[in-house]
Amino acid sequence: MSDTTQDDEALLRRLAEAHDELVEAIGTVIVGQKEVVELMLAALFAQGHCLFVGVPGLAKTLLVATTARALGLDFKRVQFTPDLMPSDITGTDVLEEDRATGRRSMRFLQGPVFTNLLLADEINRTPPKTQAALLQAMQERQVTASGHTHTLERPFQVFATQNPIEQEGTYPLPEAQLDRFMFAIDVGYPSEAEELEIVQRTTVGTLPEVRPMLHRDELIALQDLVRRMPASSDVVRRAVSLARATRPGPEGAEAARSWISWGAGPRASQYLVLGAKVWAALRGREVPAPSDIDPVALAVLRHRVVLNFQAEAQGVQVDAILRELMAEV
Repeated sequence: MSDTTQDDEALLRRLAEAHDELVEAIGTVIVGQKEVVELMLAALFAQGHCLFVGVPGLAKTLLVATTARALGLDFKRVQFTPDLMPSDITGTDVLEEDRATGRRSMRFLQGPVFTNLLLADEINRTPPKTQAALLQAMQERQVTASGHTHTLERPFQVFATQNPIEQEGTYPLPEAQLDRFMFAIDVGYPSEAEELEIVQRTTVGTLPEVRPMLHRDELIALQDLVRRMPASSDVVRRAVSLARATRPGPEGAEAARSWISWGAGPRASQYLVLGAKVWAALRGREVPAPSDIDPVALAVLRHRVVLNFQAEAQGVQVDAILRELMAEV
């Protein structure tokens, strides 16, 4: 057995341990939301960006901040507003004068995007021009300002929140930007028992402190491990078949032809495979099975599918269509 294989086996064990530790640590602050936490951790270790969709007051911001503390990451939050400018995110050049020599020069002042974990709060409240400022950073991990390209240090990931109910004063995210998010995670209301516990925890004393579980270099090593993991032809074929089934063409399923205007592109197939790999790895398995696609499929596909007028008129939900497609493929 080679040293590389032994190292990867040790990293796989550490990844499963880190998953359990993080779930426990986050659970000391966040009540319930088990599926949300699992998908968020999967995106985190897969180096994917995440969009959290839910009404206000469901602890979306607290969840991301708690996760950043548990990982010991540099964390910054940007509240997106209608008057937010692209330079407020990426940074800008400022003119500085050397008091000793009197010489003036331009210096790039880094914006909040220069961090490890960026929380874009209510991302749909800012115009498309400012939303687009994140596109290059999310796809290429770079920022171009005044003709100069600045590289973002790893790890770098964007976790964004969006309110699905209040539409006044909001701007729909462009399809190109939605496609950059690995997952769109629905954050629902807690159960009655969970809500009782939330109220009891948060109305007495203070929230517990979360200590770092991983350091930055260890997180990067675990992220690289997920990328190196193999995926069988069965996993790849199921991912591609599922993505293609969402397209309302000759190869699309009947449900797609009936209800969908535009289906998921090839990036969905890539994220389905990557999601299956990280889902298996977080549970200590080095090779994913086709069934590992199912837990991540809705989160990968729901924001990449555009329903047609008939579906919207009849109130057909995208998740219901996707579940039907998953059963057929």
